[in-house]
Amino acid sequence: MAEKENLRRIADMGTLKAIAHPLRMKLYRALYVARTATASQLAEQVDEAPSLVSYHLRKLAEYGLIEEAEPSEDGRERWWQPASEGVSIHDEDFRDAPEKRAAHLAATRLFHEQRSDMYRRYLDERPAWAPEWNTAAPDSESLLRLTATELSELGAELIALIKKYDEKGRADEAAGATEGRENVALHVYGFPFRP
Repeated sequence: MAEKENLRRIADMGTLKAIAHPLRMKLYRALYVARTATASQLAEQVDEAPSLVSYHLRKLAEYGLIEEAEPSEDGRERWWQPASEGVSIHDEDFRDAPEKRAAHLAATRLFHEQRSDMYRRYLDERPAWAPEWNTAAPDSESLLRLTATELSELGAELIALIKKYDEKGRADEAAGATEGRENVALHVYGFPFRP
């Protein structure tokens, strides 16, 4: 298996449309969390038929977003893994034509809707989480006065900080420190607005 790209930048319409399908994005996210999984395992998570999940996994693989993982010992099931350490999609790659702008906007809206759904689910399930998790989960809003350059710098610093914690968590987990560790979603948005 080739070494994974650090972060895959999606800059073409075909790949954007492949990942911007509601079920495919859920599958990509679930596979990213699991690191490796079969279509049957993912089908249980998204409550869909394994044959449908298999079809959508093949579509993600067709665009290089996921790839086959090492086969199981008995070789009967096909295992999948993300092809990179994540994906990024940038507005500037889709500005040169109205249909590209529209596709990028539709994809962005889908991603944000799914993230909002994840957060609403956490809020609904909050009583089931231990008090230390509810205390630890940040929920804040900051209204700043920045230039576009300052917002860009802030974003880069936040991404570097997130990457630091992700690498530490993965290293600790690889070393066997799994006690008390959970999957954590961190959604950060920064955008200009006028009151």
